[in-house]
Amino acid sequence: MTATDIPLFPLNTALFPGGVLELRVFERRYLDLVRDCARSGAGFGVCLILHGQEAGEPAVPAAVGTLAHIVDFYTTDDGLLGIRADGGERFRIARTRVRDNGLVHGDAHFWPDEPAVPVPPEFALLATILERLLERTGGAHARVERERYDDASWVGFRLGEALPLENRERQHLLQMTDPLARLQQLMHYLPRFQRV
Repeated sequence: MTATDIPLFPLNTALFPGGVLELRVFERRYLDLVRDCARSGAGFGVCLILHGQEAGEPAVPAAVGTLAHIVDFYTTDDGLLGIRADGGERFRIARTRVRDNGLVHGDAHFWPDEPAVPVPPEFALLATILERLLERTGGAHARVERERYDDASWVGFRLGEALPLENRERQHLLQMTDPLARLQQLMHYLPRFQRV
């Protein structure tokens, strides 16, 4: 299996396939990354930071991440470059290296898309919770076709974004390859969010 060299943007969050990411870009290395991706139409890898910070010295990224594709540019209120990117396919990084400008690159092995699996009746509560959350919060996924709520991968990824989980829990959900096992894990997290 051939690895693909991709630039990495380590963040204090996990990006899920189909997710939406808004970033303020101000460091030279990331401005260069955005410029190069805009010119080539290529994506960049988003990985959760395991050690380090988003700014300053290069951070140590998690091995599993998601390819992001830039879909919009804008200027933020403070005059910085803002980008909107959509999450694509997941990957595992085999090896990383740091370029002279501090940008981390990785050799990525891309994962196949998960098979389409309907949400079983025992997990229907999760689809209902997701639908109510999206109705209340709005956003990019608030007006999707009703059929999406019967796609186990889509429901699992969207709940992974929407619920107030810890970063390590989001990363665990991202790394899972079985959509039904992901829903089972979300059911395990659910009691924590029930009102007493």
